[in-house]
Amino acid sequence: MTNPIKHTLLASLLGLSSLNLMADEQKHILMVLSSYGETDAQGELIKPGYEFDEMSKSYLVFKAAGAKVTFASPKGGKVLADKYNKAKQYNAKFLDDKSAVAQLENTQKLATLNHQDFDAVYVVGGKGPMFDLATDNSVKQIIKQVYENDGVIGAVCHGPAALLDVKLSSGEYLLAGKRVSGFTNLEESAFTKKWQMPFSLADKLSEQGALYQQDSLMFNQVSFDGNLLTGQNPFSTTDTAIAVAKKLGLTLEKSIEFKDDRTIKLAEQFVADKTAALATYNASKQDYDSMLLAMLGVYLGKHAQSQMEREAALTLLKVTSSDVNHPAIELAIAKTLLADNDFNTAKNHLSAAQKKFPENPEIATLLTDVQSL
Repeated sequence: MTNPIKHTLLASLLGLSSLNLMADEQKHILMVLSSYGETDAQGELIKPGYEFDEMSKSYLVFKAAGAKVTFASPKGGKVLADKYNKAKQYNAKFLDDKSAVAQLENTQKLATLNHQDFDAVYVVGGKGPMFDLATDNSVKQIIKQVYENDGVIGAVCHGPAALLDVKLSSGEYLLAGKRVSGFTNLEESAFTKKWQMPFSLADKLSEQGALYQQDSLMFNQVSFDGNLLTGQNPFSTTDTAIAVAKKLGLTLEKSIEFKDDRTIKLAEQFVADKTAALATYNASKQDYDSMLLAMLGVYLGKHAQSQMEREAALTLLKVTSSDVNHPAIELAIAKTLLADNDFNTAKNHLSAAQKKFPENPEIATLLTDVQSL
């Protein structure tokens, strides 16, 4: 006859063992943030920090995948982010997570951590990493140790600066012969105005043997090379984090995609198949950020390095001009046409733009200049 007490005790022990096994199987991701950010007495940022958007997007992906996340930085404690919008979908959701916010307010000090506790290291971007993580020995040591223990290494935007000078036990650079992405020289030229960067990230990655991969300005680019996964810019963040989660064997019950990421992917579709992209956009404009599409068109037009990029810029600008209705869009269309030596079309466009925005001096001046050609 079965002893009921013994049976209950055994079941309890088995249940406890099962729970412990599940806890042991939970993947642990070390999310590294820059400690460089600093403010003055008025609260203005005088040294750049980490990118809050990249942190929140990545954290939400890892949490949805069931991973444990620990925030760490070179100095530990509170770290400062660059300016960000708290109302953005992903930032608001992160800020509602009181446990995550509390942990972020008191990051772990990198030098105190044991690499054996982590299955992955993920480095968040922002300008700050270029100043501290690029030379911090603690982050390089834990990246080396986790990587050589078959762990996963991820980094996005300027985060790959932390991968510089990481030497494996073989004496080779971690980057040597690896496909790697990071903030491009063109993106640096277009968007890094306030801060003087200490070096070119793209050039340094290449100097250490990385097979540097890049897409067009602010397009989504994620590079995969074994257990090393890197993203080009802020709009590569979500897919980089998803790639890290999948590499760890984690699954997401539903797709995670934010409006700005979806918008960038639509912009890429305009390059590949304009007709299909236009149909998608017109059918569900509410799912996309028209202003972001327009601004991407402005920057693509200004910094285009090929005919294809100029055509893509014109397409984005024309598609969004009626939705955004701003003189900067009309000027960008005209300037892109002029860069393509299409003077007549540019003149006609400026004439129409002047009627639309009669008080805008830049449109009037450019029209006068074009008419004199």
